[in-house]
Amino acid sequence: MAKKLYIGGISYDTNEDTLKNHFAQAGTVESATIITDRITGRSRGFGFVEMASDEEAQKAIEMLNGKELDGKILTVNEARPLENRPFHRQGGGYNRDR
Repeated sequence: MAKKLYIGGISYDTNEDTLKNHFAQAGTVESATIITDRITGRSRGFGFVEMASDEEAQKAIEMLNGKELDGKILTVNEARPLENRPFHRQGGGYNRDR
């Protein structure tokens, strides 16, 4: 079963192919995704890599956490599930009730 890893500290110069090839040192990479800003399309400096097995994921953590890629030190750990967060607006806007 595939295991998803969180990757922090990704350089703005790193693309998904570079990330995938870097993690291939530890085993089979199912996917590599860099999270981008919706408006600018620029990298937000983190992403996710999905390894083919738990063993390969653990090997990637041990091999690549704290190592450099494109001039930046990576943080690599097991991704946590997305939590349900309540939606609420803060600040600004027009209030019709006044």
